[in-house]
Amino acid sequence: MLIQLAEDLPAYFYDVFVTRFDFWLVFGIGAQLVFGSRFILQWIASERAGRSVMPLSFWFLSILGGLMTLVYGFVRREPVIIIGQGLSTVIYLRNLALIFRERRRGARMSGKA
Repeated sequence: MLIQLAEDLPAYFYDVFVTRFDFWLVFGIGAQLVFGSRFILQWIASERAGRSVMPLSFWFLSILGGLMTLVYGFVRREPVIIIGQGLSTVIYLRNLALIFRERRRGARMSGKA
């Protein structure tokens, strides 16, 4: 079974990355790179702070990468991607709304002090 898998794998990857190569494959890979870059950004920010932090740009990259992946899912007619990224993007937007609300509240409180 493992030998057969090892023999079939090159043909599988050729089919996925060469035979099906088009603009949308490149777009989807780009979407994943944008989405994945948020973790690198978060890691760098945490290393600089010496603790785990979630920079605001993490959420913007999440939204951009999520929306790009959602578009890819619609074009490719992939219900798993559509459901996953659709819900996730709503959550990312909600997190941003909460962050901005907290910042406004903090600005008002510091203005009163």
